Amino acid sequence: MVRIESIPKVMMGKPVIAGTRITVESILEKLAAGESVDTIVAEHPRLTREAVLAAIDFGAKALRADVVYPLSDAAA
Repeated sequence: MVRIESIPKVMMGKPVIAGTRITVESILEKLAAGESVDTIVAEHPRLTREAVLAAIDFGAKALRADVVYPLSDAAA
């Protein structure tokens, strides 16, 4: 099982794949830019497909809170 961890001295406390300095944020940004899971794994030998999926799951759970995120006029 892949763990996501946040350690203040590692990447300023941003959530990372345990044992790496690869942030959940960077994985999600790469996916949003159109990179495939296979490409991301190939670029980062310490990552596995399971780790990328764990990052996606972490992002989904982080946004699951009952919070409304209004869009600005510029984003509409």
